[in-house]
Amino acid sequence: MTTLKKGDKAPQFSSPDQDGNIHQLADYAGKKLVVFFYPKANTPGCTAEACDLRDNFERFQANNYALLGVSDDPQKAQAKFKEKYDFPFPLLADEDKSVIEAFGVWGPKKFMGKEYDGIHRTTFIIDENGIIEEVISDVKTKAHAAQILK
Repeated sequence: MTTLKKGDKAPQFSSPDQDGNIHQLADYAGKKLVVFFYPKANTPGCTAEACDLRDNFERFQANNYALLGVSDDPQKAQAKFKEKYDFPFPLLADEDKSVIEAFGVWGPKKFMGKEYDGIHRTTFIIDENGIIEEVISDVKTKAHAAQILK
């Protein structure tokens, strides 16, 4: 789906999180950044994925990683999702899809025989200099931390 690949410069972005705080790529210079895109807050797969990342958060911190979750849910939905599961990382409320489109994860999907446009569950690992280290498009929701921290 996405045309971004290992070695590409990560797209610049600016988007509010669940509390209205603005996050930009530049805020994460000097850290590795995991940007994970998920279709919808509080759905089974997205919850499993985010909870796996939460449960391994100390390992991410020990390896100098910051995490950012992104969906097109409104701030209120992202805030409820973050609070309900006690996520230690921000969730961007990308309602205008500017970040989603910059990373190229919006497009046609199929579910139960129906076709529609939506967010493709994809994770980008970005190095300290803003270069994409890895693109994970085959996300294993219950073991996603292991896919990233191999």
